[in-house]
Amino acid sequence: MPLIQIHIIEGRPPEKIEQLIKEVTDTVCKTLDAPIESVRVLINEIPPEHWGIAGESVKKRRLQAN
Repeated sequence: MPLIQIHIIEGRPPEKIEQLIKEVTDTVCKTLDAPIESVRVLINEIPPEHWGIAGESVKKRRLQAN
């Protein structure tokens, strides 16, 4: 049973998350010849203040960019 975990910064619309789940599932099925019923996709949405790049949170970097 393939289990795919994806970590992204929160804030995307639900329909984009659904599309991501569908397309990742389809790709795994095709690549691994896995039955669709066996594929699990877990999306972890991380708040921007909990995601760091170059020593700063994404939230802080976004505020500085504006």
